Amino acid sequence: MTGWWKNRSSAGKVELYTRWSFHLFVLIEITSFGLPALGAAAEDPSDLALPLSLFLLLCAHAVLCGVLASQALTWVVGRRERPTRSAVTTASLTAAAVLGILALKAAGKIDEPALAPMLVLGLTCFTTGSLVLCMQSVRSMRYVAPVAATGTGVTVLALGLPAAHALGYFLGVLLCCLFFTATSGFSAWLLRTVHELDRAREVQSRLAVAEERLRFGRDLHDVMGRNLAVIALKSELAIQLARRERPEAVEQMIEVQRIAQESQREVRDVVRGYREADLAVELEGARGVLGAAGMDCRVDFLAAPGRQLPSEVQSALGWVVREATTNILRHGDAHHCLIRLTAAETGSVTLVVENDGAPEAPAGPPGSGLAGLRERLAALDGTLQAGPVGDGRFRLLAQIPDRRLQELEVRA
Repeated sequence: MTGWWKNRSSAGKVELYTRWSFHLFVLIEITSFGLPALGAAAEDPSDLALPLSLFLLLCAHAVLCGVLASQALTWVVGRRERPTRSAVTTASLTAAAVLGILALKAAGKIDEPALAPMLVLGLTCFTTGSLVLCMQSVRSMRYVAPVAATGTGVTVLALGLPAAHALGYFLGVLLCCLFFTATSGFSAWLLRTVHELDRAREVQSRLAVAEERLRFGRDLHDVMGRNLAVIALKSELAIQLARRERPEAVEQMIEVQRIAQESQREVRDVVRGYREADLAVELEGARGVLGAAGMDCRVDFLAAPGRQLPSEVQSALGWVVREATTNILRHGDAHHCLIRLTAAETGSVTLVVENDGAPEAPAGPPGSGLAGLRERLAALDGTLQAGPVGDGRFRLLAQIPDRRLQELEVRA
């Protein structure tokens, strides 16, 4: 049960809680409004047909409202069309049931004074809650309760019941339906908002990747565009000179070769800059991104005074921080995150990224992200360990040995 709940995202948890709340309404309607109808049979055991019929009516209505609520919630999260037919059917059957109960009350078939008002309130209120879920605008929602109350009051007057009874039905239905309208409308709004935020976070990560690709493409175009234009122009000039058997054609081709070699060097510089990650920038970026996502992110940089890590080490650890931040945002439901970088005066450099809210079981096969990090660290004789550490926490540990650090520092 714990894993079944923890493995869900925040949007999934809110949706599950909302669904089961409306499923619980089915039991509430049956126990609170249907069972009292059976209780009326205890006072007069000779006539069981009417109480049993009312009880079955409430049971059928409760199930119908539960089905409509489930369909409406699926529409709210965007996984099906609006259940218009189910809503019209539920509203029509509810109106017919209310009319039948009021007609029985007017004919004197229901002797219990509080039974008919109670049944009418139960039918109208739970129907209102399910219908509101099928509406998107508040302007449409606010008309449901007044229409239900006015229709009930007019029906009471039309059946010849006293005006005081009509007023009582009107006020009771109005107040109860307004309450259900507010609660159901808020539930639908909350569920819709949570799913929109979840989709927005996914779109944001995709836009970040797309923006990085555009930046890389723009840098590559700036480097290669001018050089390729010059190469094309000089090649055309060399062709014309060669056709005329002019010796300057050789000089032009030598110039083309020089520009091509320079372009190769510039492209390598661009790619190297794209592949390298600044550790300090990545640490601050992780703090800002995770904080914006509502997490409590703490970054500890425990480094010896004056010690500067080699650029290769900073780049590798920067990629570890970037990948760990992405995984925290995409998987699990973290609330707290700790990023600790330890670089003593001597000894290995250690980077720890630990967060809570991790799923107990992996959602699928391991991706290429961790494998790529292990390859980057292996080039520096480093290691990477990643996995759950209990109590719903996930830890990623990267280490680069002191021997390799000294080699890189001497080379620098």
